[in-house]
This record gives sequence, structure tokens and C-alpha cells, in this order.
Amino acid sequence: MGQPVKLCIVDDIRSVVDMLKHKIPWAEHGIEVVGSATNGEEGLVVIRQTSPDIILTDIRMPKMDGLEMTRSIVEMLPHSKIIILSAYTDFEYAKKAIQYGALDYVKKPFSIEDIIKVVLKAKEASEQDKRERSHVIGLEKKIKESLPALRQEYMSLLVHHQTEEADISQWWGFLDLPPLQAPLAVMVIQIDQFTDKYGGLVVKELELARFSLQNIVEETIKEHTSAVIFREALNRYVCIMQAQPGDRLMRIADSCCENIASYTKFTISIGIGMEAGSVRELPKSYQQALSALSYHFYTGGNGAFSSQQEAQDSAAGWIYTTESENEFLFGFRSGNKEKTLEWLASIFDEMQSSSVLPEPSDVEHLFHGLSLRMLRVLLEKFPRSSLKEFESKVQEARRGSRSSLQEYRQWLTELCEIGCRLIDKERASESQKIIYRSIDYIKSHLQLDLTLEHCARQANLSWGYYSNLFKKVSGTTFQQFVTQAKIERAKSMLIEDFQVQEIAQELGYEHRRYFSEVFKKQTGLTPTEFKEISLGRSPKP
Repeated sequence: MGQPVKLCIVDDIRSVVDMLKHKIPWAEHGIEVVGSATNGEEGLVVIRQTSPDIILTDIRMPKMDGLEMTRSIVEMLPHSKIIILSAYTDFEYAKKAIQYGALDYVKKPFSIEDIIKVVLKAKEASEQDKRERSHVIGLEKKIKESLPALRQEYMSLLVHHQTEEADISQWWGFLDLPPLQAPLAVMVIQIDQFTDKYGGLVVKELELARFSLQNIVEETIKEHTSAVIFREALNRYVCIMQAQPGDRLMRIADSCCENIASYTKFTISIGIGMEAGSVRELPKSYQQALSALSYHFYTGGNGAFSSQQEAQDSAAGWIYTTESENEFLFGFRSGNKEKTLEWLASIFDEMQSSSVLPEPSDVEHLFHGLSLRMLRVLLEKFPRSSLKEFESKVQEARRGSRSSLQEYRQWLTELCEIGCRLIDKERASESQKIIYRSIDYIKSHLQLDLTLEHCARQANLSWGYYSNLFKKVSGTTFQQFVTQAKIERAKSMLIEDFQVQEIAQELGYEHRRYFSEVFKKQTGLTPTEFKEISLGRSPKP
């Protein structure tokens, strides 16, 4: 059974007060008389001290009548239930008290049953009020507890979907968010190498670390401007803030990186979107911030990147050519570790020195494709069962374990080392060494009429066996290899500005026209067209 309902009795006739207190078994009805008084002023003091749920009071009393006391009680205890005792002649007076907030009235003379009936009615109304207030308090508590989640969901909606300005003010006030004025900007903040470094932490430690991170970022930004920060993913936060002139946003982001690195074991990367003139433009600024964040690929983390429209509108600032890749693959096919690693070093150095960095996704796709082409080279030489180590290393990139340019460099270096080691082992057989020597001979005698029979004699092999062995080792037919080697030499000579006639003679072609036909068949361009394009000149119509 719950707490009894508290009752206070006020009447200027002492006998009435005593009768109401003692003649009725209030405890049986779950009611406790907590006070009584014989005038309005004394009654108000008792009511203030005891805070009763129900007040039973006469309408006419000395010092302060029931009407005035009703007004004071309603102001002091708005949820209390007031019952007016009134004579027949005071009926209009009693109705006015009800207008002021009294619950009910009982006309004198009254019976004990009348009083019990009206007080129990007031008790039921009081208890219903308490239940409703408790329900409202519970709802308010739940809403308060869920506010962080509601804020996060609403802020996520703002950066992912265009929202009308008219909807903002209502939600902003309800969610108790700090005021922000356009222009705005979005920052995306990401914990570096989160899964690799911190995935093993227990949940409590992880939550504490993320709370510290958000708190440091909020305090850092608060020193400069107003902002709202919410968690978007396990390792990512989004900040909507008032845009700042010049490079102030970048300075704020740099300060966040420095403070996180100084006061936690994390480092963070930050992408900054361009200015949003209104709330409707926040999704665009968010996408720009994500794009800028992806450039931490080049630094490995602990830094900020700003979205630059001119950089995004331009094509990739760097990409290696097909010819360059073919040169690498040829070196890889022959197991030339020194040459392949030298090519990789030059490519990565060139990329990092580029004035306009290419989109990280372009670089990732490029390197994933290169790894598959390296695998294809090996599949031409080895059974798949012997390539498990190499294939496993290739699959690492597909699983998303590479997050920086440096890690891709290391990954490709390891692929080269594994592949070249396999090829070196395979090349140990004498028959393969013969073909490699034959390839060297071909490359150094491209001016000769290099027939299959001629090269087979040079290798002291029958032309049939030589032909099969050549294809097995090099991955291509003898004639295709010779033609391709001559075309590659021709390309180099064209770039060195040799004349077409000179090149034809140098490569053993009797007629320039036949050389040009072979060149075009292999490259899709005439020698002159290739030369003009390679030297940056406009091809002649």
C-alpha cells in the first residue's frame, strides 16, 4: 500500500473541526489528517508547512475567508484538491471559489457520509493527478536520456538530406542545441587506424576514450566558434560549425589534431567541406569534407585537409602510363627485382612530389589493378597452387587493410619480392636460362632478320622445341615477342626524335611503309602520330 493521502481541515467552528478529524475513520480510507486550523491565516500557515493533498475548508472565516485562501492555495499548491464547506446562503460565493480552482463544495448542514463521499472523490482525483504527473516526469526523463541519440539522429539527417529552414528552429530548440548562424561548414573527424590499433580495447575503455576525444574537440572548437559535434560511426565524428574567414577553419582543425595527439593515445584526420550558405547546403559541404578526409591516404593520418574546388574539378594530377606499366611488368616477368623496386620507388616519389594529388580512390583502383596484372603474369608461368602466398597478399587490399599511400607502397614492394622470388626459383632450370639469354640476344640484335630458326640455332636447340620453350618462359610466341620488342625500341627512338626511315632501317625493315603498317597494327597509331603525341605536339590533320 502506498503513502496515505494528506488531508488538512480548516473551519472557524472548533467542534466542526474536531468532528471532521475524529468521527471519521480516515485511515481506513488511506487518508491521514496532517493539520487543522480555525481561521484562514492559521490555515494557510499549516497548509504551507504540511503540503496536504486535500484541503477541506469553510467559505466564511475570520482573518482570511475561504475564497482568498483558495486563491493563495492554488498559487502555492496547484495540484492540491480544495473542497469548500458552504451554507445555502453562500452558494454563489462557493461557485466563485470553484472558478478560482476549488475542486468541489458541500452545503451545510452536511452528514458524515457527504464528507466521506466528497473527500474520497478528491482523493481519487489527487491520486490520478499524481499518476499523470509521474507519467509525465517519466516521459521527460526518457526524453532527456534519449536526447543525445535524438541529437545524433537529427544532425545526421541534416548532413545527409536537404532540410528546410522552417523545420530547423523547432527541432533546434527541442534538442537544446547551441545556436548556429549561416554560413556554415562541415568537418568530418576520423580516428586514425582505429580497427588495427584500438579494436582490441574493451567496450568501457573504448567509450571512455571516445568520450575524451569528443570532449577535447568540443573544447578546442569552442575557443574559436560555435559548433555541434555528433558521432556518426565507431571511429568518426561530424562537426557542423559556423564558417570562418580565410584559413581559420584549417587552423582550428590543426589545433584539434594537435590537442588530440597531446592528450590521448589517438591521432585523428580531419576533412573540411566548403562554406554552406544555408542549412540546405550542408549535405554538399559534408560530401566535400568526406572527399577531403580521404586525402589522409597520403599522410597516414594526424592532419587536416580542406576541400579545394579547383583540385576536385581537375583530372587526377598524376597517373603512370601504360607503357610505363608494361616496362614494370616486363621486369617483373623476368624476375628483375632490382628493376621492379626501382620502378616502384620512382612512381611513389613522383606521386608525392606532384603539385596536384590524385584522388585516393583512383590510386587505390590503379594499384589493385596492377596487383591483378602481376598475378596474371605469374599465372602464365606457374600453377595456381604454387601462388598461395602471392594471392593471399593480393587479397589483403580487397579486405580494406590498406589505408595510406605508405602502406600501399609496402604492400606492392612485398608483392614484387614474393613474385620475383618465385620467378628466380623457376629460372634456376637451365632451359629457362637459355631462353632468357635468347631474349637478351634478341633485344641487342633487333636490326637483324630475327627468324625462329636463326635464334634456335643461336640457342643450340631445334626450332620446334625452342618455339615451345620460348612461349612457356616468356608467355608469348617468338614472333609476337620480336615484333613487340621492335615496336618498343621504335617508340623509344621516335621519342628521341629519330626519323621514321632511320628507325625502319635500324630495326631491319627494308621498307618504311611496311614498318609503318606493322607499327600501326601494334599501337593503333602511325609512327608520326605516336611521335607527335609523345612529344606533346598536335598531330597534323
